[in-house]
This record gives sequence, structure tokens and C-alpha cells, in this order.
Amino acid sequence: MAATQYAYKVKDTRGKLVEGKVEADSESAVAEKLKSMGYRPLEIKLANTGLDREFRFGGRQRVKLKDLAVFSRLFATMINAGLSMLRTLTILAEQTENRELQRVLRLVKTDVESGSSISAAFAKHPRVFPPLMVSMVKAGEAGGFLDTSMRQIADNYEAEVKLRGKIKAAMTYPVVVLILAVVMVIGMLLFVVPVFEDMFATLGGTLPLPTRILVTLSGWMKFLAPLLAVFTVVGLWAWRKYGQTEQVRNVVDPLKLKIPVFGKLFQKVALARFARTLSTLLKSGVPILAALEITGDSAGNVVISKALTEVSESVKAGESISGPLSTHAVFPSMVVHMMASGEETGALDEMLGKIGEFYDQEVEATTESLTALIEPLMIAFLGGVVGSMIVALYLPIFKIFDLIQ
Repeated sequence: MAATQYAYKVKDTRGKLVEGKVEADSESAVAEKLKSMGYRPLEIKLANTGLDREFRFGGRQRVKLKDLAVFSRLFATMINAGLSMLRTLTILAEQTENRELQRVLRLVKTDVESGSSISAAFAKHPRVFPPLMVSMVKAGEAGGFLDTSMRQIADNYEAEVKLRGKIKAAMTYPVVVLILAVVMVIGMLLFVVPVFEDMFATLGGTLPLPTRILVTLSGWMKFLAPLLAVFTVVGLWAWRKYGQTEQVRNVVDPLKLKIPVFGKLFQKVALARFARTLSTLLKSGVPILAALEITGDSAGNVVISKALTEVSESVKAGESISGPLSTHAVFPSMVVHMMASGEETGALDEMLGKIGEFYDQEVEATTESLTALIEPLMIAFLGGVVGSMIVALYLPIFKIFDLIQ
């Protein structure tokens, strides 16, 4: 097999930074070769060939939650099997299909080789490794149960991926049908109605009211269509740039919980994520205040984040966790009572785990019922919109037949 070209950054015996390229069979072979030459490796990665530049032209690949779940599961398995940390990172960096995660894992391995802890190495890459993962790894290192922490991270992320899949399943159908309805209406107003309008003009007489409304809308759409296209593009760009800012989320997140039909689903999703995340952190030995802060940051909803901020203040004052939650409508009384019971018995992490499992099942049941309800409603909606437009177009023709008779 042909050797691969690697680019490296090292420090020599005088502490001077040296960069270069070398051909070798693997990244570990490069590290051994550089060490034998008296260098201390800082970074080793695939050389930036023309093919690699072409692949990266579109920007860096995003590391998804599913990638982290697979990585955490394999990491825990290898560490539990007795492999060294460096050997585990080397294997995972070579095996992962995500090139961005591959690149970051090589940097993590270099930091670990230099004497850094793996949690500190993870913390240098906040865009890849979330605070939840860094804190759990740090607790696992301190307590000597890193493999268990990584397994719990994998469980948490796998559950989160499954939860997101259920939400997408519930939202995809109505969104697609709505987009199709809008596109069909705009298409008919721009291309179909004008043809009928020319034909109606040759007939003379007064058109029925529904037809006149349709013809008027068609005339407006010639000017509105370009504006709608511009507003859609600008709106999507603005949402991508500002949608996650605090000002926008303070308005949008409370509204999401009040949306008819879907509001309950969003609430159950937020509660499932809150309970599962806090349970996982507490089981891993993360201090309660740090666990509450991380859970608030990863809750996905400002309403829950603000509630957990109040809980943190309560805990600092020596009070209970469940007390402040009872004042927030997003937390049902069942959740508050179960958490209070968990605090009294010293099994809060287990009780939170049960709450998370309960709401995961609730999300699944709600998703299935919503899908069953929405499909016929959206079909009826689409048929009603298109059907009413067709009837409005053919009304003048029916009127002509009446006159002939």
C-alpha cells in the first residue's frame, strides 16, 4: 500500500517550532519517526493535497450529535477493553467518517501526548464537544470511571438523536404539504389563471365574484411573487444568523410552548431533554450547580433555562431543587413531586431518569397521534385550496352553458 503524506508541526530541542511534511503508513508512524529524530510532536494531519482542498471547498463538515454518540460508545468500549488512551484516539481518528471530527481527534491526541488531560483537550474545541460532554469526561477522569462516563454520554446522545428523529417525523409532513400548497397556489395564479382571464375577456359580461377575486389575486401575484421570494431568502438568512440569539429566543421559545396542537409536543420534548441531561450529569458525579448550569444551556428552551437559573440560586441558599420549579407552568406537578421525592430519598438522578423515560414515551405517543391526525387534515386542506381555485375558474363556463340553455 502506498504511503500517505502527512503535514506536521513539532518543537525541536531548543523549543523552536518546525513544520514540514513526511510520508508514512499511519499517523502513529509519523509520531514515532519524529520522536526518534528528537522532536516533540504538536500536530500531525493529512497533507493538504489538491484533492483535499477540493473536498473542503464548501467549508468544514459539521460534527453531528450522532457522530458524537458513535464516538463515545466506541471510546468507552475500547477503554473498557484495556486499550491505552492514545491508541484509542488513534483508532477512532482513523475510523470516523466525519472529516472534521477526524481532524479534531488528531489535535486531541497531540494534546494528550503532550501531557494534557482528555477533558482539557476536549474543552479546546467547544464547537465539537459540548459542555455536557466535557464536564462528564472531567468527572469520569477524576473518579476513575471514564469508560462509564463515556457510555452514559453515548446513551444520552443516542436518546437525543432518537428524540429529534421523532420531532422531524411529526413536523416534516405538514411542512412539506404546506410548502406544496403555497407553490401550487402561486403557480396557478401566475401561469394558469392568466390563460383563463384572456378567455373570459373575449366572452364579455360580468364574472362571478369568486372568479373576480381569483383574477385580482393573479394580478397582484405578478408583483408580490418577487417580493415573497426576496422576503423568504432574507428571512431564512436572518433566522440562521439571529435565530439563536437571546433576544429572539426570549420571544420565540415561550410562543413555541403555546402553539395549538404542537405546543404540548414541544413541552414534552423540552422536559425529556431536561430530565435526561440532568440525570446523566448527576450520575457521572458532576457537582449539582455545574450540572444545573449545563442543563440550562443545553435545554433548548429559554423558559426552562430561566427556571434552572432560579433553581441554582435556591441551591446556593441551601434550599431544595424542586421548590422553585413549582412556580413555572412548564413543569407539571408530577415532575415537581417526583423530583421532591427523589431529593428526600437521595435518588434524584434515578428519579430524573424515570421522568426522562416517561416523557420520551409521551413524545413518541404524541408524535404518532399527531401524524395520524395531521395527514387527513393536510390532504383536506390541500384539496380544498386547489379545488376552490378550480371551481372559481370554471364558474364562468357553467354560466355560459346556462345562458345557452
